[in-house]
Amino acid sequence: MDENLLYYCLHSLGFGAGILLAARRLMHYYQLESYQFHGYFQTIGRQIKRAIDPCLLLGFIYFIIFTSFCLIVGPVKGNTHIYIVLSLVASALYGIAGWLVRRSGMKQKEKKPFAMTARMKRLYVMLALLLILLPLTVYLLSHGELIFLGVYGCLAACFLPYLVALAGLLALPIERLIFHLYFRDAEKKLLENPRLIRIGITGSYGKTSTKFILAEILSQKYNVLATPASFNTPMGVTRIIRERLTPAHQVFIGEMGARHVGEIKELSRLVHPTIGILTAVGPQHLDTFKTLERIEKTKYELIDALPADGLGVFLNDDGIVYKLYEKTGKSKMLAGKEGADAWATDVSVSPQGSHFTLHLRDWEPFECTTPLLGRHNIGNILAACCVAKHLGLNREQIRRGIQQLKPVEHRLQLLKTAGGVTVIDDAFNTNPTSSKEALKVLSSFPGRRVIVTPGMVELGAEETRYNEEFGQAMAGAVDVAVLVGRKHTEPIQKGLKESGFPADSIHVAASLDEAITIVNGILRPGDVVMYENDLPDHYNEE
Repeated sequence: MDENLLYYCLHSLGFGAGILLAARRLMHYYQLESYQFHGYFQTIGRQIKRAIDPCLLLGFIYFIIFTSFCLIVGPVKGNTHIYIVLSLVASALYGIAGWLVRRSGMKQKEKKPFAMTARMKRLYVMLALLLILLPLTVYLLSHGELIFLGVYGCLAACFLPYLVALAGLLALPIERLIFHLYFRDAEKKLLENPRLIRIGITGSYGKTSTKFILAEILSQKYNVLATPASFNTPMGVTRIIRERLTPAHQVFIGEMGARHVGEIKELSRLVHPTIGILTAVGPQHLDTFKTLERIEKTKYELIDALPADGLGVFLNDDGIVYKLYEKTGKSKMLAGKEGADAWATDVSVSPQGSHFTLHLRDWEPFECTTPLLGRHNIGNILAACCVAKHLGLNREQIRRGIQQLKPVEHRLQLLKTAGGVTVIDDAFNTNPTSSKEALKVLSSFPGRRVIVTPGMVELGAEETRYNEEFGQAMAGAVDVAVLVGRKHTEPIQKGLKESGFPADSIHVAASLDEAITIVNGILRPGDVVMYENDLPDHYNEE
């Protein structure tokens, strides 16, 4: 082997190993954004110090190591053995530098841990191939001049966020092919059972809670498979169908989430729903949808996808959803409006749950009790009851299903702790509508009320206004506010102060861990603390 090529290989190996190790945080951001380039670069911009500073530091360290190597080997350039040994030492130092950068990015506890999925492994392989081909290209273009390799190493480290994106772009055709194969396999498996009842649920919010409510009620008569947790993307739903659906299942419930126009249509092509539930249309993911009209169009893709003999169920809001209900020419049911297909009267909401009289069209009304907190959950129950009635459940089965409902994890989940403190875990997500409902729930509890929240995200240009209104609403419902994120919560602080909320009852923390420390220092027996939303890792300010 040409000696110069050997030196090139040794240094390239060190550069590549260090860069692969240092890429871990960026890979995590890409994964958290569901491998979407737009969201990934938004995260890079939002977390610029965390994303870029380690790369610049790595590039600087590479420069120091390579420059030191060049200075040391100058006098002994003719001694091949010493040159190789020093190249090996430099290569090891490059790798160690990358490992140290990786370790520095792992000190903070991750709320949603990095997962080495099959797709992530393929992305790492693509990045490794890039880190092999790029220095080889430099070698060929520079005719083996080692100095150009040093320049490449420093630049590759500094521009690592773009290398990760490039690897993702190059891997995209492979991922699309794999997804297409999995998608078709899942679609075939769903359609193999012609008796399987297929239900799709979408909405700006409320879809996960409605899914679990519906699954529990329908399980009184049917063998039900519902997508777990918040599995609501095409790949997530595909995976559940392929791994968990069996011939014994009689009902499949697929939650359908979206951040872009066309994504509900794609999920509908997979599920082929015969029943569709629309829970809400509101300003969620405005950062990607840009307008409320685009959100409305996307959510209605589920109703458009229903067959001629399908059923659309709408949760009345006297707004956009009701307008879409009126627009629909297919078989439809409306929940939540008096005199419609399902509504509730004599509603009593307390810290122990809810009690109400359930009215279903053409049936005698009957009383129901549920441990779920919040008036908005009654609306979700009503939508589920429309489907249950349509599918032949009787009054007793529906009543029993409602009584057996359990709070969905991190969605107004009531937790009792030692020391007489009550915790309401509503940390999964929040939006302008659910935040108001959460404050109503908190207001119903006796004792001193404490809220811990970072506010709302992904609301685009309207985010500041909604968070300011959130602060104003908070002022009348809580006694102590612990806000997470100094910069992001400025609108909430403004809303609180404009509403006359005492400044000494506002605490601002840099992270959730710091917020918990503050809360633990001020709580006393009889207090109620609500955790309202918890920002994902790529929104942290710390």
